[in-house]
Amino acid sequence: MTTTASRPTLRFEDPESQALYGAIYAAALENLLGTNTVAFGDIHARSGLMDPAVGMVRAGGGYEQPWTRDATINSWNATSLLAPALAANTLWAVVEKDAVGKLRVQQDSQQWDQVVWTVGAWHHYLVTGDRDFLRSAYDVVTNTLVLREQAAVFGPDPRYGLFTGPSFFNDGVSGFPAPTADGGESRGSESTSYPDVVSAMYLSTNALYHAAYTRAADMADTLGRPAGGYRAKAAAIKQSINQHFWNPRTGSYNYEITADGTQGAYQEGAGLSFTLLFGIADGAQASALISNAQRMTWGMPDTYPHWDRYSSAEPGRHNAIVWPLVQGLWAKALAKHGDLKGYATETGLLAALVRDSGGFWEVYHGNTGAVEGGYQGATDVLKRRWDSEPDQTWSATAFIDMMHTGLFGMTFDDHGLTFAPTLPPSWGSVTLTGLRYRDATLTVTLRGTGNAIRSFTVDAIPRTEYGVPASLHGAHTIEITLAP
Repeated sequence: MTTTASRPTLRFEDPESQALYGAIYAAALENLLGTNTVAFGDIHARSGLMDPAVGMVRAGGGYEQPWTRDATINSWNATSLLAPALAANTLWAVVEKDAVGKLRVQQDSQQWDQVVWTVGAWHHYLVTGDRDFLRSAYDVVTNTLVLREQAAVFGPDPRYGLFTGPSFFNDGVSGFPAPTADGGESRGSESTSYPDVVSAMYLSTNALYHAAYTRAADMADTLGRPAGGYRAKAAAIKQSINQHFWNPRTGSYNYEITADGTQGAYQEGAGLSFTLLFGIADGAQASALISNAQRMTWGMPDTYPHWDRYSSAEPGRHNAIVWPLVQGLWAKALAKHGDLKGYATETGLLAALVRDSGGFWEVYHGNTGAVEGGYQGATDVLKRRWDSEPDQTWSATAFIDMMHTGLFGMTFDDHGLTFAPTLPPSWGSVTLTGLRYRDATLTVTLRGTGNAIRSFTVDAIPRTEYGVPASLHGAHTIEITLAP
């Protein structure tokens, strides 16, 4: 199935940049809007809000479902901008109604991070300005937050002011150090089979709760609804994250707090990215954790270092291994905080991985760059080597977002679209043509290098505000000159 969404064209003046970044951007668009745009069935239409004339975005070549986190990440990364109706359908595909007809995020077996949906839903509104979508999304968010706050499993731990449950997207036990007393994986691959993991608290999941409360408050304010104390809850969980996860000795955030209060001074790539993206880390903390972050040869790993039961020869599926999903979040965070070199490095690594492997795979070996699904599931003779699935959608949208949010620095709010580009010195001038934003079609050119804007024009008219209003109509040309 295909979509009628227009596809922007990315063109670098430098031939090498075009052969790498330009070509991979085009391939990523095909992955999202061609390969992984599919028809939906009754199981996806439980919200009653899906448009039957529009498809949905599946998780990838090995996964026919959208899943909650995949639907959210792909909409946030790319789909809401490139194909708004498709993004809305994909977000609604992971929403259901309860017994009395209330909307909520689907209550599947992986409920710990389902509040990530709030981030994607709010972003979708900011991109599209669709208030009908926002009104229904607000109902989903408020109902889902009540469920999570009242949950006995994957709910709050009042001793710490944090939420329990595994870390974001790490549904496999390989993402966790020594989950059982013997340090093995005798209960199988699912992280929720291990009480130690279920009762622990993790950085990324709690960062998502901070973001969800913040976005819920934004939704309430926009709709003129009572905010329900959401801002106070967001502030409280931010304080708890900084109190319990920040480690002044390592100059970074810890990954784990077990139910007995033991702190795991490990690194989680998505968690660190979220602390930067959601404003949890202050300026000094942000600088410290960026400087102290441990990267592998081929990019920011999921969790790090290798747990004792894994190694470079047999890496864990969610441990000391590179997921492009995480690379995309990290690159977006680095660009936001002005780390030009770090952004260029992470983006270049993902581009090389895709080029060398011939596609957008799910997982790569952190040291060799080979396509690698990693190990997990049990110990000794029962240990399973997993596949790295092909055509993984969030690997493709991670790269699209590296271009949109990283390179061009696109940010959306109620008033319009702003630009804060990050153009590495060796990439050369670049133009994005045919970018649809609401009722406007934009051609955006970057010249120079760096992340400081020296000049900004719209239709050759200089502007001191670096963006366009949400009310803009028709075709317009934006030219941005940058300086180091």
